[in-house]
Amino acid sequence: MPDDDLVFKALADPTRRFLLDLLFERDGRTLTELETQVDMTRFGVMKHLKLLEEAGLVVARKEGREKRHFLNPVPIRQIHDRWIDKYTERQVTALLDLKNELEGEEP
Repeated sequence: MPDDDLVFKALADPTRRFLLDLLFERDGRTLTELETQVDMTRFGVMKHLKLLEEAGLVVARKEGREKRHFLNPVPIRQIHDRWIDKYTERQVTALLDLKNELEGEEP
């Protein structure tokens, strides 16, 4: 499956998006810390984290006896650049040109 497909699949689930939000708030959480924030079993959280790791959205690192999970925002940025940015570039450029024209500024 292409990387974009894995990222879209991972982002399609509200629980996985919530886990990413938790990691955004405070990176480096353990499975136990994440598990206490959702209403599901430890095994369920592990399955979600595995899918997030496969999509490259989460990176896990072993520290002693614990495994810490870290957000990797790069795939989301790549999705933005590939699927959002190119479709909005003309509109943003047009708005900036209009702003400059109305304010009497040179482009």
